[in-house]
Amino acid sequence: MADKIKILYIDDEMDNLTGFKASFRLDYQVFTSINIPGAIEHLVNHPDIKVIFCDQRMPLKTGVEFFEEIRTTFPLPMRILLTGYTDIEAVIDSINRGNIFRFVKKPWDEAEIISAIEEANKFYLANSMLSIKNDELQKAYSELDKFAYSVSHDIRGPLSGILGAINVAREMYDIAEMKEMLFLMEKSLKKLDTYILSMHDYYSLQRGELQISDVDFNSLTDEFKHIYTAFANTSNINFKININQHEPFRNDVAPLKLILNNLLSNAFKYQNKHNSVKEVELIIDVRKGVATIQVKDTGIGILGNHIGEIFNLFYRASSQESGSGFGLYNVKSALLKLNGQIEVNSILNKGTTFKVTLPTK
Repeated sequence: MADKIKILYIDDEMDNLTGFKASFRLDYQVFTSINIPGAIEHLVNHPDIKVIFCDQRMPLKTGVEFFEEIRTTFPLPMRILLTGYTDIEAVIDSINRGNIFRFVKKPWDEAEIISAIEEANKFYLANSMLSIKNDELQKAYSELDKFAYSVSHDIRGPLSGILGAINVAREMYDIAEMKEMLFLMEKSLKKLDTYILSMHDYYSLQRGELQISDVDFNSLTDEFKHIYTAFANTSNINFKININQHEPFRNDVAPLKLILNNLLSNAFKYQNKHNSVKEVELIIDVRKGVATIQVKDTGIGILGNHIGEIFNLFYRASSQESGSGFGLYNVKSALLKLNGQIEVNSILNKGTTFKVTLPTK
């Protein structure tokens, strides 16, 4: 039943509805309605209806008027009018205005109905694909606009900082002052390098294929332990890692590392500087083929109305630290690729917990 083409037939004569359903119910999933409100209800409850047949001579509203009415609210189903010769002018006008796909003469012939359904289904599939591609294209244009802004801000900004420091350094003769300028240039270069690496991660996620292998989370987190322990010690942050894995787990290591690195980086970057006790905790639990990863921090937190936006490309929820706006977007992209889920719980000025669940492959 799920593979059958869904059809809606509207007619004010019950005998016609019964005959139509009896003729085509074995090959198609047929819905019928004796009036317009009932037809609308079917369309709302079954948004995957592909073909609508409607008799032109309906009471209160003609088939042409009905199709014109639903054209914007239900644009995808192919609209086929059942009519006699006397309505041919209305049919031609409706076809020209794009309100109907085609018409079938009454009394209808079974072979002609089947032909109309098959032809309409092909157009439905083509239109659906075109609609998806249009949505994808609109998203691409939106990301391109954001990317253009990001390039001017996140690449030109550090470069301008370096050029400014060079111009100032030209007039300096004191070694201490020159070292300070070198420090500022190094900071700008690191910001630029982080942006370029994030951009590389973004395009790798968009284009790369999954490379599935065994994952040992104890080994996987060792490199993060070395990197972030050093940072934690210099920043007076208590960094804890708890791994509970007693069964095999298979997945792509590269996106996993990207997820962990971005979540940990944010946890350290957005610590609440006024807290006397600062903590970051990484908890990984593998159970029944599912890895649950939690990254908890005592950071500045995220406003409730920002949580729905933080995974958008180039979105920055806080100005405490400079960022490219790629990090959490890349996390979301990686999770989509791995069929994973992420939850965010945050209290402003108290901290944030990111919870990731990933199935084994």
